[in-house]
Amino acid sequence: MPESNVAIESAPLNGLDEWEEDVLERYPDKDHKFRDYAADVRPTVREFYRLNHTHQTLDFVKAKKEKYCNLQMGERSVWEAMDFLNTLVDDSDPDVDFTQIEHLMQTSESIRKDGHPRWFILTGLMHDLGKVLCLYGEPQWAVVGDTFPTGCKYSDKIVFSEFFKDNPDFQVPEYQTENGIYEPGCGLDKVHLSFGHDEYLYHVVKDYLPTEALYMIRYHSFYPWHREGQYEHLINDQDRENLKWVQLFNGYDLYSKVDTRPNVAELRPFYEELIAEFFPAKIRW
Repeated sequence: MPESNVAIESAPLNGLDEWEEDVLERYPDKDHKFRDYAADVRPTVREFYRLNHTHQTLDFVKAKKEKYCNLQMGERSVWEAMDFLNTLVDDSDPDVDFTQIEHLMQTSESIRKDGHPRWFILTGLMHDLGKVLCLYGEPQWAVVGDTFPTGCKYSDKIVFSEFFKDNPDFQVPEYQTENGIYEPGCGLDKVHLSFGHDEYLYHVVKDYLPTEALYMIRYHSFYPWHREGQYEHLINDQDRENLKWVQLFNGYDLYSKVDTRPNVAELRPFYEELIAEFFPAKIRW
């Protein structure tokens, strides 16, 4: 494959934020109208989902979990991981040219302003750190995107579900039944969702944060579940109990961008203290 085509395969989006902008267009909040996008879906977004839905097979997901979720990518402090993510350049935001750390702080500061617990504030700060997968060489469609279960029938509520016809799993009869390879009510922890930054970061932080925070991190891109009400036949009581936390977090994740730039230097001492409350000096990535 020519080098130029490889680049397109890996990165059809102009930047990772373009996926989140598309989510905002699909799930607008009436109180937050700060973007002006054309009603039609951008070709880059459409191509992104074509690649995502074609290549995110059950075998692919299992292979990426084996590669990354055993945490063999070195040790870093949380702040070092934020600085590392800051090297990921994203030119797609039409509002303001913020750094990745500033975007993270916008979310956490909105949560802090509303008086939520300290673990919730920290979750807002860290929730997108799994996007360092791009810096490990992973294509965009293996890092971001609405997540969905593999190994069972695709819901027609998944965005661009028509592209699943080109996924090899579409031709596997067992994978196209309602429960597929899963037991009814098995719980989301036993379901292989499409791979991305949510799943990776969950494994990085699962020993340090409370269950509510882990649900926010692991499932905040699982829009077919927490926004469309799909896959109820697979969830268990713990999933039902924590759905409200995922939905609460989603409001801060999607609608917290404002024109006011956070002062990173001024806020850093607060966040360093907060990080130290929950995490050791360095953790495995």
